[in-house]
Amino acid sequence: MNQTSLHRLLASNELDNPEKANLKELFDLRLSTNLSIIQNLFLSLYPEPILPNSFPLLELLPELFKKRPVNLQIQDLKRLKNANWYQSEKMVGMQLYVDHFNKDLKGLETKIPYFEKLGVNLLHIMPVTTRPKGENDGGYAVNSYTQVDKKYGSKTDLLNLTKKLRSKNMHLMMDFVVNHTSDEFPWAKKAMAGDKKYQDYYYTYPDRNLPDEFEHSLPEVFPQTSPGNFTFNTKMNRWVMTVFNDYQWDLNYTNPKVFMDMLTNLVELANLGVDVIRFDALAFLWKKLGTNSQNLPEAHSLITLFRMCLQVVAPGVVLLAEAIVSPQEIIKYFGEGIKKGNECEIAYNATLMALLWNSVATKKTHLLYKNLMNLPMKPIEGTWINYIRCHDDIGLSFDDRYIYEVGWDASSHRKFLLDYYCQKLDWSPAMGEIFMYNPKNGDGRITGSAASLLGLEKGLAQNNQELIKLAVNKILMLHAIILSYGGIPMIYAGDEIGTLNDYSYLKNKALKEDSRWANRPKQDWKIVSELDKIDTPQTQIFHSLKKLIRIRKNTPVFADKNNLVLHQTSNPHIFMFERTSNSDKDVLVICNFDESIHVIDAALVTSKGYATKGKLKDLVLGESITLKSGLLEINPFQILWLSKS
Repeated sequence: MNQTSLHRLLASNELDNPEKANLKELFDLRLSTNLSIIQNLFLSLYPEPILPNSFPLLELLPELFKKRPVNLQIQDLKRLKNANWYQSEKMVGMQLYVDHFNKDLKGLETKIPYFEKLGVNLLHIMPVTTRPKGENDGGYAVNSYTQVDKKYGSKTDLLNLTKKLRSKNMHLMMDFVVNHTSDEFPWAKKAMAGDKKYQDYYYTYPDRNLPDEFEHSLPEVFPQTSPGNFTFNTKMNRWVMTVFNDYQWDLNYTNPKVFMDMLTNLVELANLGVDVIRFDALAFLWKKLGTNSQNLPEAHSLITLFRMCLQVVAPGVVLLAEAIVSPQEIIKYFGEGIKKGNECEIAYNATLMALLWNSVATKKTHLLYKNLMNLPMKPIEGTWINYIRCHDDIGLSFDDRYIYEVGWDASSHRKFLLDYYCQKLDWSPAMGEIFMYNPKNGDGRITGSAASLLGLEKGLAQNNQELIKLAVNKILMLHAIILSYGGIPMIYAGDEIGTLNDYSYLKNKALKEDSRWANRPKQDWKIVSELDKIDTPQTQIFHSLKKLIRIRKNTPVFADKNNLVLHQTSNPHIFMFERTSNSDKDVLVICNFDESIHVIDAALVTSKGYATKGKLKDLVLGESITLKSGLLEINPFQILWLSKS
């Protein structure tokens, strides 16, 4: 039993009427329940006492709880009663930049009816807190964790937005940039002014001796724009660790005061009414000489400590692990061993995302199966964010050994994928760009909107109706997969209306070196205004996606209960999986990754109980399919949701 289940059990008598519950007593109960875990984790990371005969979190946690608004404390109890609410089939997310979507927070609030029309009820808004005026990594160089940048409005506007979302039973996700701050953050300014206390909040050194030792094993995250991992600060006359960009200073979590202050910042963010907190770059949290300082055991202990403390103060808030790492490492962020089910509730399914793009390029699914069938089972309490793409690049994060096992050379295959998506092959329909190509090892990443990467941009430019049709089908198929695979589907804003790449970033000095801005287009409200008036590829995508979302929400078996079973066929172009239940409400998902019609043995479907009198019920088409032979046909990039009921 994980700690959330234990809290639910111990508080069960109070959860039927949260408005009348004794909130302080329930807090004390959660604290006593988690205290031994919190102490063990804290002391494993910080064996030296901060104060003699005192455990600092025993003072801090009650103070943080007092600051949590009562209405959110009551909501916490409702969430505690509604076990694993984030795993529901009703959850559908959208990620967006506020200013790219509709100017500011007030503008975003006015578009809530648009989300309701589509069926989205979880918004992930990119950072809106204060940041440097120049380069700021899209807001991920933070000057504050809770103060809203004036370009987006005010903290009052954010509070009004979260209040409105709660009234609509919608949820908000925001980022907690947990690994680093900007060099304009108050702690960094004090460090530059010579304050030794705050110099110890970061990794700072008087000379290159230790930085050079670190560099022997640290990889480069941005080799083109920010090579190396240390920057010399002339004001401080010291070297500072900057794993990402020179204006992003890595926090020194070996200092317990950093954890204490960051926990305070985390709770303050939650108190704004945030439901899901995305832990940004959490794989990098703990640095150790002689390692690559990623995915270290201490980082997992630190994340679990954050979670156990937040669970005591705000049990209705959940954590998302932003760990775009190898499949075997991703699964660890749900927790292992004693931490199983007690680390992050949600993680990005980066493996599925990368493999879907691989299958589009190769038209084959054997690498998809090979990776997914060797991925360890996640804890029953955890769930995935399933996505086609996000604000970031598309990394090719699947295991090289599986590439070799299917008969391909890993290096050559990755080059093929980069060439296919980044306009190096004339025959490819993709119109993407390359990001952070490293000529030393051939590594690179892919950028582009879903529509441009899947051929819609090229089809429209050439007025090629067949290419347009195939692109629309690919867009819908990939979205249908993430809507039916176990987890929360997350759509990137604009993909629901087939928005193409935005090349205006090339004219902006601060952005032109970062091709990720191509896949961060502004929302086209003119297209939205015509959704119900004209028939275009964009309107076809929107209305088809709206229908798929509605079907998902009305299909309880799509809730994530670790109820997904992969089924292989003899056809290398077909991907098939099943969502199972204890009743006859199962759904079998079948899709074709090729531009030709393909068939599978109908016995694969009928033997599982999906045929009644020679007919199959397809939820997507909303009608029956008659089996006329021993074969089932699947059209190019078609997806079937076959229902038993």
